[in-house]
Amino acid sequence: MHDIRYVTENQEAVKANLKKRNFDTKVVDDVIELNQKRKSLTTLVETKRAETKKISQEVGEIKKKGGDASVLMKQVADIKTQIESSEKELEDIQVKQVDLLSVIPNLIQDSVPVGSDENSNQEIKKWGVIKNFDFTPIDHATLGEKLGLLDFETATKITGARFTVYKGQLARLERALISFMIDRHTDNGYTEILPPFIVHERSLYGTGNLPKFKEDLFKLEGFDWYLIPTAEVPVTNLKREQIFEMSEFPLRYVAYTPCFRSEAGSAGRDTRGLIRQHQFNKVELVNIVAADQSKVAHEEMINRACSILEELELPYRAMVLCSGDMGFGSSRTIDLEVWLPSQNKYREISSISNCWDFQSRRAQIRYRNAEGKPEFAHTLNGSGLAVGRTLVAIMENYQNKDGTITIPKALRPYMKNQELIKS
Repeated sequence: MHDIRYVTENQEAVKANLKKRNFDTKVVDDVIELNQKRKSLTTLVETKRAETKKISQEVGEIKKKGGDASVLMKQVADIKTQIESSEKELEDIQVKQVDLLSVIPNLIQDSVPVGSDENSNQEIKKWGVIKNFDFTPIDHATLGEKLGLLDFETATKITGARFTVYKGQLARLERALISFMIDRHTDNGYTEILPPFIVHERSLYGTGNLPKFKEDLFKLEGFDWYLIPTAEVPVTNLKREQIFEMSEFPLRYVAYTPCFRSEAGSAGRDTRGLIRQHQFNKVELVNIVAADQSKVAHEEMINRACSILEELELPYRAMVLCSGDMGFGSSRTIDLEVWLPSQNKYREISSISNCWDFQSRRAQIRYRNAEGKPEFAHTLNGSGLAVGRTLVAIMENYQNKDGTITIPKALRPYMKNQELIKS
């Protein structure tokens, strides 16, 4: 959500910023036009109320003297009818204005490269050595099926496409990854949260998922409830509609949850395997900080996610997303991409975003600044990491010629010191 005063006072700068996202800025013009109507109507209502008060006083004086005030009383009644009509129109305008503001994406930071799609993203870091196999590596889905530990066919029978049944050692490895990630993040000052996996519309509105991304969500029929697309939603909303003290900062949360996404618009993409599922596990990092702390917090979160990949010894690169490839609520995003041998390329495993005060305005998350005045906090979120995709990366990068998978050393304490996964 945007500050309407800022938009009206800086409309050309706002439109120039949004054009970098390839966003149609006519919405901004519509918002400003509605705001002018709102101001005019507000002035009209205030004027009419003052007029009503003045005439009512005259009516009182006439009645004290025993005179006939019926004409003035009729005038007061007519003005009140006009006020009611104007107030209803004003209410409609305010709703329309909020609706329009709700679909305008966040403004991007100056450091974000300008571009129309992922081809303009910029690499800022590369880590690890890509393994040279003495055999042709196979993809994780084939490997998991050969081991008898990933069952896509049964999942389809149970539920449908893009679901998976994990079995035995791979089910345990997924659980090990969750525990490993949570332990590493809590060891570094994050508070573990186990939130609800179902949220209502207000929570999704607060993080920017509604109204724009309704088609990507799973709604529970007959309820104002949705399955969460990410732990970002319930965790960010922990502070919704609150004003708290600066002494609480920084608020650093880590949460494991399953995530549920309809994957609308992804037909034909990554249809096989674990890359793009309707249900998947993720460990999410959320920071809520003072305005002057958010850039530092963003770098810290990026480093935290990188450290997980480095401890697992998985080659990756970090990419600054360009203006045309960024998420709706982000002002700056860094993607971490892990190397997948079967695809011979890097694939996204974490997206770490600074949302500035965009979400906090929608969710009314405020703190008292040094002067004791309420100020909107800055919110940040990022995967630390997507568990299923981490499992994919381990399976492919640690596969052996005989079809077994070597377990990374960092995970062995969570696997009863087991070194290999085999059928």
